[in-house]
Amino acid sequence: MDINFSQRPFYVKSMCVLVSLIAFGYLVIIAKDILSPLIFSCLFSILLLPMAAFFERKLKLPRSAASMLSVVLMLTAVGLVLYVIGTQLSRLASDWPQFKEQLAVTVNNLQTWIESRFNIDAAKQLNYVHSATTKALASSSMVVGATVLSLSSILLFLVFTFIYTFFFLLYRTLIMRFLVSVFLEENKTLVHDIIEQVQYIIRKYIVGLLIQMGVIALAVSIVFWALGIKYAFLLGLITGILNVIPYIGIFIAIVLSTLITFATATVLSKVLLVVIALVIIHLVDSNILLPIVVGSKVRINALITVLGVIIGEMIWGISGMFLSIPVIAVLKIIFDRIESMKPWGIILGDEEQKQNRLAERLKVSRGSEKVLKV
Repeated sequence: MDINFSQRPFYVKSMCVLVSLIAFGYLVIIAKDILSPLIFSCLFSILLLPMAAFFERKLKLPRSAASMLSVVLMLTAVGLVLYVIGTQLSRLASDWPQFKEQLAVTVNNLQTWIESRFNIDAAKQLNYVHSATTKALASSSMVVGATVLSLSSILLFLVFTFIYTFFFLLYRTLIMRFLVSVFLEENKTLVHDIIEQVQYIIRKYIVGLLIQMGVIALAVSIVFWALGIKYAFLLGLITGILNVIPYIGIFIAIVLSTLITFATATVLSKVLLVVIALVIIHLVDSNILLPIVVGSKVRINALITVLGVIIGEMIWGISGMFLSIPVIAVLKIIFDRIESMKPWGIILGDEEQKQNRLAERLKVSRGSEKVLKV
């Protein structure tokens, strides 16, 4: 006699879940080169869907032309941002001699401090530095090769992402019909509702992120310009882009801004001002701006957010850090609408009162089911 899976022992169910997660994680890791651009393309297509529909309705363009025009406009916007960052970085390269001079002065001061504090003479310190420098120079060719390979892979990633975005927009009706027809007839309404909610939430989330990026980039640029920091616009753009990565991006932005300011400024107090300014902007963003423009779209608690970013980086690297929050948001939408998965939606959520109400409704629905079964 067959036993239902829900009636099996706990250790059997736990083992099945663990094996399934390991197998799924392994498949996701080895399929990174395919899945990563596909997920980015899916997000971009959801963002561009209203624009493509507008071109079809108002301009009477065929779907292929409307989809291509939408992708070209997005590609132009991305290319413009990359061009501005590239021109700023080329200007930054001209300050390399000043950076080396500043670094030499700092190293000399550090050597003096170490010698006076730990009784290690400068000769031993120089020998250690010389040995480390020799090893670094010996592997310089490998670093250059890895950099070239990384740039080529990024370019290839972008090309496939925009191609997939075009095809998602072109065949969106076919994809929608496929997703609905995969499930049973009684579940088609629920599937259609989940797909609509995913599109709405993800589109609002991406728009909120873009608004947040723009506001942060503008605020950092203005503050750094007022403080007399060189390359204020570049640092503002970098901070705005890195701010997409929750909690971790701001620390990366602080390190980069500190290094660039250290290389271009003669007063060390400006470095401290940069750190203070970025911390204040981050606090304002986290407590005021983020809940308004992003937090109202995706309700995910901070613990799950940090865990998602870390796991995403472990699985897919930088792209996984960017994709972690949208993927968690999609999972939460699915969990909240499937009866057996609602507890997982509760743990992903952020609003305590709302989740308590959801938990109460879950208890009531389960109680009613038991009454009906009796």
